[in-house]
Amino acid sequence: MTEDLPNPALLPSGLADLLPPEAARETAMVEAMLAVFASHGYERVKPPLLEFEDSLLAGSGAAVADQTFRLMDPDSHRMMGLRADITPQVARIAATRLAGVSRPLRLSYSGQVLRIHGSQLAPERQVPQAGIELIGVDCAEADAEVALLAITALAEVGVTAPSLDITLPTMAPALLDAAGVQGELRRKLARALDRKDAAAVRELSALAGPPAIGLPALLTAAGPADRALAALQEADLPPAARAIADNAAAIIAVIRARAPELHITLDPVEFRGLQYHVGVAFTLYGVGTTGELARGGRYRSGEEPATGMTLYLDAVRRAAPVPPEAPRVFIPLDADPAAAAGLRAQGFVTVAALTPADTPQRLRCGHILRGNSAAPIEESV
Repeated sequence: MTEDLPNPALLPSGLADLLPPEAARETAMVEAMLAVFASHGYERVKPPLLEFEDSLLAGSGAAVADQTFRLMDPDSHRMMGLRADITPQVARIAATRLAGVSRPLRLSYSGQVLRIHGSQLAPERQVPQAGIELIGVDCAEADAEVALLAITALAEVGVTAPSLDITLPTMAPALLDAAGVQGELRRKLARALDRKDAAAVRELSALAGPPAIGLPALLTAAGPADRALAALQEADLPPAARAIADNAAAIIAVIRARAPELHITLDPVEFRGLQYHVGVAFTLYGVGTTGELARGGRYRSGEEPATGMTLYLDAVRRAAPVPPEAPRVFIPLDADPAAAAGLRAQGFVTVAALTPADTPQRLRCGHILRGNSAAPIEESV
Protein backbone atom coordinates (compact mmCIF):
# COMPACT_ATOMS: atom_id res chain seq x y z
CA MET A 1 0.00 0.00 0.00
CA THR A 2 1.79 3.11 -1.22
CA GLU A 3 0.00 5.37 1.26
CA ASP A 4 1.94 3.71 4.07
CA LEU A 5 5.35 4.43 2.53
CA PRO A 6 7.36 7.26 4.17
CA ASN A 7 7.65 10.53 2.30
CA PRO A 8 11.14 10.43 0.71
CA ALA A 9 11.48 14.20 1.25
CA LEU A 10 10.84 13.91 5.00
CA LEU A 11 13.99 14.45 7.07
CA PRO A 12 14.63 14.14 10.81
CA SER A 13 13.93 17.26 12.84
CA GLY A 14 16.77 19.75 12.76
CA LEU A 15 18.09 18.51 9.41
CA ALA A 16 17.39 20.10 6.04
CA ASP A 17 18.46 20.08 2.42
CA LEU A 18 20.18 23.21 1.17
CA LEU A 19 19.09 23.83 -2.42
CA PRO A 20 20.31 26.03 -5.27
CA PRO A 21 21.34 28.79 -5.15
CA GLU A 22 21.84 28.79 -1.35
CA ALA A 23 24.16 25.76 -1.34
CA ALA A 24 26.52 27.46 -3.78
CA ARG A 25 26.23 30.71 -1.85
CA GLU A 26 27.28 29.03 1.39
CA THR A 27 30.27 27.37 -0.29
CA ALA A 28 31.38 30.70 -1.73
CA MET A 29 31.13 32.33 1.71
CA VAL A 30 33.23 29.58 3.29
CA GLU A 31 35.95 29.95 0.68
CA ALA A 32 35.95 33.74 1.04
CA MET A 33 36.31 33.49 4.83
CA LEU A 34 39.06 30.88 4.61
CA ALA A 35 40.91 33.11 2.16
CA VAL A 36 40.78 35.93 4.74
CA PHE A 37 42.09 33.59 7.43
CA ALA A 38 44.88 32.35 5.14
CA SER A 39 45.94 35.90 4.34
CA HIS A 40 46.55 36.41 8.08
CA GLY A 41 48.70 33.27 8.43
CA TYR A 42 46.04 30.75 9.48
CA GLU A 43 46.72 27.39 7.87
CA ARG A 44 43.85 25.06 7.03
CA VAL A 45 43.27 21.69 8.65
CA LYS A 46 40.56 19.13 7.89
CA PRO A 47 39.62 16.82 10.77
CA PRO A 48 37.47 13.72 10.11
CA LEU A 49 33.75 13.56 10.82
CA LEU A 50 34.21 10.61 13.19
CA GLU A 51 36.78 9.91 15.85
CA PHE A 52 37.21 7.41 18.64
CA GLU A 53 35.11 8.56 21.56
CA ASP A 54 37.94 8.70 24.10
CA SER A 55 39.94 11.19 22.00
CA LEU A 56 37.01 13.19 20.61
CA LEU A 57 35.57 13.88 24.06
CA ALA A 58 38.87 14.54 25.85
CA GLY A 59 39.82 18.02 27.06
CA SER A 60 37.50 20.71 25.74
CA GLY A 61 35.52 18.00 23.92
CA ALA A 62 33.98 16.97 27.25
CA ALA A 63 31.85 20.14 27.12
CA VAL A 64 29.89 18.75 24.14
CA ALA A 65 29.71 15.12 25.26
CA ASP A 66 25.96 15.31 25.83
CA GLN A 67 25.50 16.60 22.26
CA THR A 68 27.58 13.88 20.59
CA PHE A 69 26.13 11.01 18.56
CA ARG A 70 27.90 7.73 19.34
CA LEU A 71 28.18 4.50 17.36
CA MET A 72 30.20 1.33 17.35
CA ASP A 73 33.00 1.04 14.81
CA PRO A 74 32.33 -2.32 13.08
CA ASP A 75 36.01 -2.60 12.21
CA SER A 76 37.73 -1.97 15.57
CA HIS A 77 34.66 -2.57 17.79
CA ARG A 78 35.48 0.65 19.63
CA MET A 79 33.01 3.42 20.32
CA MET A 80 33.22 6.42 18.01
CA GLY A 81 31.68 9.88 18.19
CA LEU A 82 30.33 12.08 15.41
CA ARG A 83 31.71 15.53 16.07
CA ALA A 84 29.44 18.13 17.64
CA ASP A 85 32.16 20.82 17.47
CA ILE A 86 35.40 21.15 15.50
CA THR A 87 37.45 23.10 18.05
CA PRO A 88 38.34 19.99 20.17
CA GLN A 89 39.52 18.24 17.03
CA VAL A 90 41.80 21.13 16.13
CA ALA A 91 43.17 21.03 19.68
CA ARG A 92 43.93 17.32 19.24
CA ILE A 93 45.72 17.97 15.93
CA ALA A 94 47.78 20.73 17.52
CA ALA A 95 48.79 18.53 20.47
CA THR A 96 49.69 15.48 18.35
CA ARG A 97 50.31 15.87 14.63
CA LEU A 98 51.57 19.47 14.93
CA ALA A 99 53.24 19.19 18.34
CA GLY A 100 56.65 19.96 16.83
CA VAL A 101 55.56 23.08 14.94
CA SER A 102 56.68 26.36 16.48
CA ARG A 103 54.17 28.41 18.43
CA PRO A 104 52.00 30.39 18.19
CA LEU A 105 50.15 28.03 15.88
CA ARG A 106 47.46 29.55 13.66
CA LEU A 107 44.95 27.08 12.21
CA SER A 108 41.68 27.44 10.30
CA TYR A 109 38.95 24.96 9.41
CA SER A 110 35.49 24.48 7.97
CA GLY A 111 33.01 21.62 8.06
CA GLN A 112 29.71 20.26 9.28
CA VAL A 113 28.93 19.25 12.86
CA LEU A 114 25.99 17.20 14.10
CA ARG A 115 24.32 17.64 17.46
CA ILE A 116 21.77 15.54 19.30
CA HIS A 117 19.61 18.54 20.14
CA GLY A 118 19.09 21.99 18.68
CA SER A 119 18.03 24.92 20.80
CA GLN A 120 14.78 26.87 20.85
CA LEU A 121 16.39 29.76 19.00
CA ALA A 122 18.56 27.58 16.74
CA PRO A 123 16.74 24.27 16.10
CA GLU A 124 19.24 23.10 13.48
CA ARG A 125 21.12 19.96 14.48
CA GLN A 126 23.50 19.87 11.50
CA VAL A 127 25.49 23.08 11.63
CA PRO A 128 28.09 24.31 9.12
CA GLN A 129 31.08 25.92 10.79
CA ALA A 130 34.20 27.84 9.83
CA GLY A 131 36.72 29.15 12.27
CA ILE A 132 40.20 29.85 13.53
CA GLU A 133 42.29 28.73 16.49
CA LEU A 134 45.39 30.52 17.81
CA ILE A 135 47.32 28.07 19.98
CA GLY A 136 50.34 28.46 22.22
CA VAL A 137 50.14 32.07 23.38
CA ASP A 138 48.26 33.79 26.20
CA CYS A 139 47.99 37.56 25.81
CA ALA A 140 45.41 40.25 25.15
CA GLU A 141 46.67 40.71 21.59
CA ALA A 142 45.90 37.07 20.75
CA ASP A 143 42.31 37.26 22.00
CA ALA A 144 41.82 40.55 20.17
CA GLU A 145 43.25 39.09 16.96
CA VAL A 146 40.74 36.24 16.69
CA ALA A 147 37.78 38.53 17.44
CA LEU A 148 38.87 41.12 14.91
CA LEU A 149 39.71 38.53 12.26
CA ALA A 150 36.23 37.02 12.56
CA ILE A 151 34.80 40.51 12.01
CA THR A 152 37.05 40.95 8.96
CA ALA A 153 35.84 37.62 7.55
CA LEU A 154 32.22 38.68 8.06
CA ALA A 155 32.88 41.95 6.24
CA GLU A 156 34.35 39.99 3.33
CA VAL A 157 30.97 38.29 2.76
CA GLY A 158 29.00 41.49 3.25
CA VAL A 159 28.09 41.34 6.94
CA THR A 160 29.01 44.72 8.33
CA ALA A 161 28.57 46.46 11.68
CA PRO A 162 28.26 43.40 13.93
CA SER A 163 28.26 43.86 17.68
CA LEU A 164 30.77 42.11 19.91
CA ASP A 165 29.50 40.76 23.23
CA ILE A 166 32.23 39.88 25.73
CA THR A 167 31.58 37.73 28.78
CA LEU A 168 33.80 36.66 31.67
CA PRO A 169 32.70 33.08 32.44
CA THR A 170 35.34 32.67 35.17
CA MET A 171 34.41 35.84 37.11
CA ALA A 172 31.40 34.49 39.03
CA PRO A 173 33.18 31.22 39.98
CA ALA A 174 36.21 33.25 41.15
CA LEU A 175 34.02 35.39 43.42
CA LEU A 176 32.17 32.37 44.78
CA ASP A 177 35.45 30.55 45.42
CA ALA A 178 36.87 33.56 47.25
CA ALA A 179 33.73 33.70 49.41
CA GLY A 180 33.95 29.97 50.12
CA VAL A 181 30.44 29.40 48.75
CA GLN A 182 29.71 25.71 48.19
CA GLY A 183 26.85 23.27 48.09
CA GLU A 184 23.22 24.32 47.77
CA LEU A 185 23.89 28.04 48.18
CA ARG A 186 26.38 27.99 45.30
CA ARG A 187 23.95 26.07 43.12
CA LYS A 188 21.16 28.56 43.84
CA LEU A 189 23.39 31.56 43.21
CA ALA A 190 24.61 30.09 39.93
CA ARG A 191 21.02 29.47 38.86
CA ALA A 192 19.99 33.01 39.81
CA LEU A 193 22.89 34.45 37.81
CA ASP A 194 22.04 32.21 34.87
CA ARG A 195 18.44 33.47 34.91
CA LYS A 196 19.44 37.12 35.47
CA ASP A 197 17.25 37.15 38.59
CA ALA A 198 18.55 40.33 40.24
CA ALA A 199 16.37 39.99 43.35
CA ALA A 200 17.50 36.43 44.01
CA VAL A 201 21.14 37.35 43.38
CA ARG A 202 20.92 40.17 45.96
CA GLU A 203 19.34 37.90 48.55
CA LEU A 204 21.66 34.95 48.04
CA SER A 205 24.87 36.99 47.72
CA ALA A 206 24.07 38.66 51.05
CA LEU A 207 23.97 35.19 52.61
CA ALA A 208 27.27 34.31 50.94
CA GLY A 209 29.03 37.42 52.21
CA PRO A 210 32.02 39.24 50.70
CA PRO A 211 33.29 39.18 48.03
CA ALA A 212 30.23 37.45 46.54
CA ILE A 213 28.17 40.35 47.89
CA GLY A 214 29.42 42.38 44.94
CA LEU A 215 27.65 40.13 42.42
CA PRO A 216 24.43 42.23 42.17
CA ALA A 217 26.39 45.32 41.09
CA LEU A 218 28.24 43.34 38.43
CA LEU A 219 24.99 41.75 37.24
CA THR A 220 23.37 45.14 36.68
CA ALA A 221 26.53 46.55 35.09
CA ALA A 222 26.09 44.37 32.00
CA GLY A 223 25.76 46.48 28.88
CA PRO A 224 28.05 48.92 27.07
CA ALA A 225 31.67 47.99 27.72
CA ASP A 226 32.62 51.34 29.26
CA ARG A 227 29.95 51.08 31.93
CA ALA A 228 30.80 47.48 32.76
CA LEU A 229 34.53 48.21 32.91
CA ALA A 230 33.86 51.14 35.25
CA ALA A 231 31.85 48.86 37.55
CA LEU A 232 34.67 46.32 37.56
CA GLN A 233 37.20 49.04 38.32
CA GLU A 234 35.17 50.26 41.29
CA ALA A 235 34.40 46.81 42.66
CA ASP A 236 36.35 45.41 45.61
CA LEU A 237 37.58 42.27 43.87
CA PRO A 238 39.84 39.53 45.26
CA PRO A 239 43.12 39.01 43.40
CA ALA A 240 41.90 36.25 41.05
CA ALA A 241 38.81 38.25 40.05
CA ARG A 242 40.85 41.44 39.68
CA ALA A 243 43.17 39.66 37.24
CA ILE A 244 40.14 38.59 35.19
CA ALA A 245 38.83 42.17 35.11
CA ASP A 246 42.22 43.63 34.16
CA ASN A 247 42.62 41.08 31.37
CA ALA A 248 39.21 42.01 29.94
CA ALA A 249 40.12 45.70 30.04
CA ALA A 250 43.39 45.02 28.20
CA ILE A 251 41.66 43.00 25.47
CA ILE A 252 38.99 45.66 24.95
CA ALA A 253 41.70 48.33 24.73
CA VAL A 254 43.48 46.41 21.96
CA ILE A 255 40.23 45.84 20.05
CA ARG A 256 39.21 49.48 20.34
CA ALA A 257 42.60 50.67 19.12
CA ARG A 258 42.13 48.67 15.92
CA ALA A 259 38.34 48.96 15.49
CA PRO A 260 37.22 52.17 17.21
CA GLU A 261 33.72 52.05 15.66
CA LEU A 262 32.93 48.52 16.85
CA HIS A 263 30.01 48.26 19.27
CA ILE A 264 31.19 46.28 22.31
CA THR A 265 29.14 45.07 25.26
CA LEU A 266 30.45 43.37 28.39
CA ASP A 267 28.65 41.08 30.83
CA PRO A 268 30.95 40.38 33.79
CA VAL A 269 28.99 37.45 35.28
CA GLU A 270 27.51 35.66 32.23
CA PHE A 271 28.67 32.06 31.87
CA ARG A 272 25.95 30.08 30.09
CA GLY A 273 27.12 27.57 27.50
CA LEU A 274 30.79 28.42 28.01
CA GLN A 275 31.91 25.39 30.00
CA TYR A 276 35.44 25.09 28.62
CA HIS A 277 36.38 28.77 28.43
CA VAL A 278 39.06 29.84 30.90
CA GLY A 279 39.21 33.54 30.01
CA VAL A 280 37.14 35.99 28.02
CA ALA A 281 34.42 34.62 25.77
CA PHE A 282 33.16 36.34 22.62
CA THR A 283 29.87 36.33 20.74
CA LEU A 284 29.26 38.26 17.53
CA TYR A 285 25.73 39.35 16.70
CA GLY A 286 24.41 40.81 13.47
CA VAL A 287 21.76 43.43 12.90
CA GLY A 288 18.19 42.20 13.34
CA THR A 289 17.22 38.62 14.18
CA THR A 290 19.98 36.68 12.48
CA GLY A 291 21.11 35.07 15.74
CA GLU A 292 24.67 34.41 16.84
CA LEU A 293 27.09 34.87 13.97
CA ALA A 294 30.13 33.57 15.84
CA ARG A 295 31.30 32.47 19.24
CA GLY A 296 34.70 31.85 20.77
CA GLY A 297 37.20 32.84 23.41
CA ARG A 298 40.06 31.65 25.57
CA TYR A 299 40.41 27.93 26.41
CA ARG A 300 43.01 25.24 27.02
CA SER A 301 44.23 23.19 24.06
CA GLY A 302 45.58 20.24 25.98
CA GLU A 303 48.32 21.80 28.11
CA GLU A 304 48.60 24.91 25.94
CA PRO A 305 46.81 28.25 26.12
CA ALA A 306 44.56 28.86 23.12
CA THR A 307 41.91 31.20 21.80
CA GLY A 308 39.61 30.94 18.81
CA MET A 309 36.38 31.88 17.06
CA THR A 310 33.79 29.70 15.32
CA LEU A 311 31.49 31.26 12.74
CA TYR A 312 28.01 29.77 12.28
CA LEU A 313 27.35 29.80 8.55
CA ASP A 314 23.58 29.38 8.72
CA ALA A 315 23.35 32.65 10.64
CA VAL A 316 25.98 34.32 8.48
CA ARG A 317 24.03 33.37 5.36
CA ARG A 318 20.87 34.91 6.80
CA ALA A 319 22.74 38.12 7.67
CA ALA A 320 24.72 38.50 4.45
CA PRO A 321 23.27 40.31 1.44
CA VAL A 322 22.29 38.06 -1.43
CA PRO A 323 24.68 38.65 -4.34
CA PRO A 324 23.29 38.87 -7.87
CA GLU A 325 23.36 35.58 -9.71
CA ALA A 326 25.58 35.28 -12.75
CA PRO A 327 23.55 35.42 -15.99
CA ARG A 328 22.77 32.01 -17.48
CA VAL A 329 23.48 31.71 -21.21
CA PHE A 330 21.84 29.06 -23.38
CA ILE A 331 24.35 27.36 -25.71
CA PRO A 332 22.57 25.89 -28.73
CA LEU A 333 23.48 22.55 -30.24
CA ASP A 334 26.61 22.66 -32.43
CA ALA A 335 27.65 26.06 -31.04
CA ASP A 336 31.34 26.99 -31.05
CA PRO A 337 32.90 25.66 -27.78
CA ALA A 338 35.48 28.46 -27.85
CA ALA A 339 32.72 31.07 -27.84
CA ALA A 340 31.10 29.40 -24.83
CA ALA A 341 34.46 29.30 -23.05
CA GLY A 342 34.91 33.00 -23.74
CA LEU A 343 31.58 33.75 -22.06
CA ARG A 344 32.56 31.73 -18.98
CA ALA A 345 35.78 33.72 -18.79
CA GLN A 346 33.63 36.86 -18.65
CA GLY A 347 31.65 35.52 -15.68
CA PHE A 348 28.63 34.08 -17.46
CA VAL A 349 27.20 30.66 -16.65
CA THR A 350 26.79 28.61 -19.80
CA VAL A 351 24.16 25.86 -20.07
CA ALA A 352 24.52 23.68 -23.15
CA ALA A 353 21.61 22.15 -25.00
CA LEU A 354 21.89 18.37 -25.12
CA THR A 355 18.88 17.58 -27.32
CA PRO A 356 16.70 19.56 -29.75
CA ALA A 357 14.02 19.64 -27.05
CA ASP A 358 16.17 21.87 -24.82
CA THR A 359 15.18 25.52 -24.87
CA PRO A 360 16.41 28.62 -23.01
CA GLN A 361 13.19 28.74 -21.00
CA ARG A 362 13.42 25.07 -20.05
CA LEU A 363 17.02 25.50 -18.88
CA ARG A 364 16.20 28.77 -17.04
CA CYS A 365 18.44 30.92 -19.20
CA GLY A 366 17.95 34.64 -19.71
CA HIS A 367 20.55 34.89 -22.47
CA ILE A 368 21.50 32.93 -25.59
CA LEU A 369 24.80 32.63 -27.44
CA ARG A 370 24.72 34.65 -30.66
CA GLY A 371 28.03 34.62 -32.48
CA ASN A 372 30.56 35.23 -29.72
CA SER A 373 28.23 37.24 -27.46
CA ALA A 374 25.51 36.64 -24.89
CA ALA A 375 22.29 38.22 -26.12
CA PRO A 376 19.29 38.68 -23.83
CA ILE A 377 16.49 36.37 -24.87
CA GLU A 378 14.10 39.20 -25.71
CA GLU A 379 16.69 40.73 -28.08
CA SER A 380 17.37 37.44 -29.83
CA VAL A 381 13.85 36.81 -31.05
